[in-house]
Amino acid sequence: MHQAPLAGRRVIELGTMLAAPFAAHILSQLGAEVIKVEPPAGDPTRSLVRGGPSGTFIAYSHGKKSVCIDLSNPEGHAAFCKLLETADALVHNLAPKAARKLRLTREDCAAANPQLIYCHIRGYAAGPQADDLASNPVAEAATGVMEANWVNGRPSRLGPSYHDQFAGAYAVIGILVSLLQQQAGRSPQPVEVGLYETGLHVASRDLVGVQLKTQLLGRAEREPHGEFSMPGYGAHLTADQRWIYLLMLNDSHWLKFCQAMGLPQAQDASLATLRQRKKAREQCEGIVKAAVAARSFDDVAGRLNAAGVGCTEVLPLERVLEAPQAHQPGKLREVRFRGLDFEVPEFPAFNATQEGVRTLPPADLGEHTLALLQAAGVPPQECKALLASGAIASSRPGTFAWAAVREAA
Repeated sequence: MHQAPLAGRRVIELGTMLAAPFAAHILSQLGAEVIKVEPPAGDPTRSLVRGGPSGTFIAYSHGKKSVCIDLSNPEGHAAFCKLLETADALVHNLAPKAARKLRLTREDCAAANPQLIYCHIRGYAAGPQADDLASNPVAEAATGVMEANWVNGRPSRLGPSYHDQFAGAYAVIGILVSLLQQQAGRSPQPVEVGLYETGLHVASRDLVGVQLKTQLLGRAEREPHGEFSMPGYGAHLTADQRWIYLLMLNDSHWLKFCQAMGLPQAQDASLATLRQRKKAREQCEGIVKAAVAARSFDDVAGRLNAAGVGCTEVLPLERVLEAPQAHQPGKLREVRFRGLDFEVPEFPAFNATQEGVRTLPPADLGEHTLALLQAAGVPPQECKALLASGAIASSRPGTFAWAAVREAA
């Protein structure tokens, strides 16, 4: 078994909810030892679902160790700095004002460990809004994503917190670059990632596209929706009321679809090119809709798969992991947590079963506090005093337990 690429590296996570915990999750999957430092109340994701851990905590905390420190307590802060001295990197998503109040700015942390790679994921990076608060939906609203997604008559968030996760992934890239700089003998550069700036980068294709149309046409013009720029591309309902999503990117896809479905349009030269089909958008959409609606899902999927046309069923979450593809080796991690069994998708870019990667999330808040602080040089008697003062906390089994759930008869 090969050693993971970040084996021997220690990362401290000061994260709540998603962005920083997601970044630290990836680093953990790459082999880093991740110490999740939590406040006395714990990461909010420990108590989001009926008083217990949420899917976020279970999915993105396996492989981490939990240390509980009250950073607002001077003695707790001093103990944290001892831990910081042992780390290669710190990743956090505290609000800028909170970081200053808790004395956890880049300068503060550099005083404890000059070689520390400091990574801050925040609402906005440098600029007039640097101190403003932002969340995933705020980033969606500010960068054009939300305006295109309407639910019940008003602009709405997408649902999944993609901007948080993109920001976490960008943070990992920055940390890896800083590690390479260290290896080259240079001082590590701090890493700063804004949710807003992440949203801008993710939306850059559409932002540039609307500028292009404005300059070519003299007005801002957008497609009705991203997928509808390609007639036929999208979800269609089969005769047995199942939704199938069709990949219809180019002229070859259109021709293969028409041939597979036995449509006369396979010979229609007036619809042979994408430009022609865009001009006849409603006609093309009607052709695809009617062809799919006339057959069962299995019939449509069988025909299209045989013809090499990309398609898939639109699945509800509870059925996603039933797919044979999901159960190929290395794609799911079996996690037993507090008596329940979970299949957790793996980090896809690297074989996360490498040596040294733990599988379980820290079940109890602060379960590694004493061992890690003592290893960092805090004497046992001092740890005992810190426990007594509330500056730190150790494992408290039974905390953050799920409330019993009974299905209505």
